Amino acid sequence: MARKIFVGARIFDGECFHDDKALIVADGRVEAIAAGNDLPDGETVTLSGGVLSAGFIDAQVNGGAGRMLNDEPSVASMEIIAGGHRPYGTTSLLPTLITDTAEASIAAIEAATEAVKANRGVAGLHLEGPHLAPARKGAHLAELMRPVEGRDVKAFIQAREAIGTLLVTMAAEQVTVAQVRELAEAGVTVSIGHSDCSSEAAAERFDAGARGVTHLFNAMSQLGHRAPGLVGAAIDHPSTWCGIIADGHHVDPKALRTALRAKRGEGKLFFVTDAMSLVGSEKDSFTLNGRTVRRERGGFCSKLVLSDGTLAGSDVDMISTIRYGVTYLDLTLAEALRMATLYPARFLRLADRGHLSPGARADLVHLTDALTVIATWLAGETA
Repeated sequence: MARKIFVGARIFDGECFHDDKALIVADGRVEAIAAGNDLPDGETVTLSGGVLSAGFIDAQVNGGAGRMLNDEPSVASMEIIAGGHRPYGTTSLLPTLITDTAEASIAAIEAATEAVKANRGVAGLHLEGPHLAPARKGAHLAELMRPVEGRDVKAFIQAREAIGTLLVTMAAEQVTVAQVRELAEAGVTVSIGHSDCSSEAAAERFDAGARGVTHLFNAMSQLGHRAPGLVGAAIDHPSTWCGIIADGHHVDPKALRTALRAKRGEGKLFFVTDAMSLVGSEKDSFTLNGRTVRRERGGFCSKLVLSDGTLAGSDVDMISTIRYGVTYLDLTLAEALRMATLYPARFLRLADRGHLSPGARADLVHLTDALTVIATWLAGETA
């Protein structure tokens, strides 16, 4: 049995910290967290202080390392994107295809089916469109948006069976309650987003099995005192998960702090990056569906905008969201780490990731006390 013993750092197991303990990894899986005087034989990995945690999990990654999934929905693109985010602590992610043609969606499904098998950080696929509402299009192309049809439901179910983990973002206006129920019962993770729906329409879909809301506050009907909208429904519904973009541009920190305090259902908000190709790249612009997106430097991190000023995804990485959470959102380090590990794993039903319990994948990240990434491991091997 190939065994590694990690010593020299505080260990965060997904729930709490362990001081003066060792993480024991055998054959790519967590074996135990043990006291230093009760260790088996194995290769010792000595860490220089800081924190050892489960690797980060990102449910919404459009690009990285200079590559957008929409430009080339292939296995190679997915592996490049996953590799581009690994230096920032992300060991599992869902490559995300934003609204595009049917041909692009088919190619992304085929690529994800193969990329997941390679076990190099691609944990599934996120299809963000084309079943979105033009009224809340954001940076997506409205002319490609359309309602969900019976053939789409069948295709999503088949894709979930092939890939394992499939997340689809849909507007409540574009999918019926019955369709949501059929998809959810087949294991597809349905998230409501890019929607101008009423709170009642959203709640009906949550009750039917829609599991989450895509980038809370962004591209959706807002919270009003008589019309709570999708934001109000998402915060009020106890079983609904909400991804949030914590980059200082997409949502004011006061709104995020309010949502964190108000959300019904413990631990239901988690970090996503919604990252574009410029993360891990020195370029200052890229093309999205034929439109130029430029990087504007400044603030907590750079922001990405179209020519009319519309935000076009983010330029943030996962470790930066954790620093933002601790600095601006009044989060403890433990809760900020959970929002990048345990909570997204639970949302995506990735039972063996996001924590360091016995049997979990040894996908690890070593952080300094200043919350920068020192190293990552995939299944116990240096990544």
